[in-house]
Amino acid sequence: MKNKNLSARGGSASGPKFDIVVIGGGPAGMMAAGRAAELGARVVLLEKNNGLGKKLLITGKGRCNLTQAEFDDKEIIKKFGKQGKFLFSSLAAYGPEEVIKFFEDRNVPTKIERGGRVFPRSDRAQDVLRVLEKYLEKNGVEMIYDAQVAGFDVAPVASGGKIASVKLAEKGYVSAEKQAMLPARRIYADKFILCTGGKSYPVTGSTGDGYRWAENLGHKIIPPAPALVPIKTKENWVKEVQGLSLKNVAINLLQNNRKQDSRFGEMMFAHFGLTGPIVLDLSKKAGELMAKGKVIISIDLKPALDHEQLDARLQRDFKENSNKDFINYLPELLPQKMIAVIADLSGIDPRKKINFVTKEERKKLAGLLKDLRLTADGTTGYNQAIVTSGGVDTKEVDSRTMRSRIVSNLFLAGEILDLDGPTGGYNLQMCWSTGYAAGTYAANLEL
Repeated sequence: MKNKNLSARGGSASGPKFDIVVIGGGPAGMMAAGRAAELGARVVLLEKNNGLGKKLLITGKGRCNLTQAEFDDKEIIKKFGKQGKFLFSSLAAYGPEEVIKFFEDRNVPTKIERGGRVFPRSDRAQDVLRVLEKYLEKNGVEMIYDAQVAGFDVAPVASGGKIASVKLAEKGYVSAEKQAMLPARRIYADKFILCTGGKSYPVTGSTGDGYRWAENLGHKIIPPAPALVPIKTKENWVKEVQGLSLKNVAINLLQNNRKQDSRFGEMMFAHFGLTGPIVLDLSKKAGELMAKGKVIISIDLKPALDHEQLDARLQRDFKENSNKDFINYLPELLPQKMIAVIADLSGIDPRKKINFVTKEERKKLAGLLKDLRLTADGTTGYNQAIVTSGGVDTKEVDSRTMRSRIVSNLFLAGEILDLDGPTGGYNLQMCWSTGYAAGTYAANLEL
């Protein structure tokens, strides 16, 4: 789709007039715009990039984990913590089953993988984006790319305090061709839907602009922070095991020797620290704790065994391998890449015969396997964060319609809201659900 001649849409001499302006061409914005247009509204979608869905294309490592095969809304709501109840109405109207049907009805069959993650069977995020682009085109949504929004014009409170128009900055007027297409620097509409996302992966255009606009319009912003983000550690030995993925392990977050949170599943070592699903899911809590003090990450490499069971296993192994060097026994316990690290941390001479390993040394080895500790040293930040926590306070948004309680003709959807869930398709589902609700009610509500 290309920029269209908006002057043909009518309006005033000062700028074109639409029923609805949607700002942001990510998942929530595309769903909102397509749904509103499907219901008969005249819709224009403004996107700051030169194409739609830039961040969508990199989700799920380019495969697009488009939703979660958890069809119990209550279970999804739990995943979003205390803010989750905000999603009750939008999930009921447009949940995972509806999302799967939407794509499958448009020739993108899906599959369910580990942890209920739903992907297109083709493993191509591009197929998901193509469906959305066709959805917009079929329903007549007008598009403006390279549209850098500068802010909003708001009518006086005496006139209702509504948004009158959206102002576009110079980026949208670089070429003479675009100047001819859009002679005005304002776009007028009856309603506006803000779907600008958060601050994660700023290279995709998610730079947090929407927070500033919403705040200027009177909304409270819960301070944003990177979420679903890798965690850096102080210990250098992680470089020796970078790239190693571990499955079926447990991670505990400790502060002041007290467990604060935990996860079980898959993680991976990186040159800077830790990543992988359970690390990402713990990162938000880790960030909050690090703001208060030192945080220890404890990895349980053998969660299926308690300390006594593990020690009993080691004793049996030691008897069976009594003449082996310690270093040659460790492959029975550990992935090859971890052997040198654990041997070093244990303090046991690698060439020591197993039958000469002392009880104290055996206990220390067991302790490492059950409680391998690293010191958290921050996160890798927004550049690698999958989502952003914080955003527009959901108390100021109607959870059924996504309509602002502050500005009567403003709707908000997607990551701009103070909503963030774990990995596994939950956050994209939130975007589809809130975008669908915003588009539906913006098209139908009389203001």
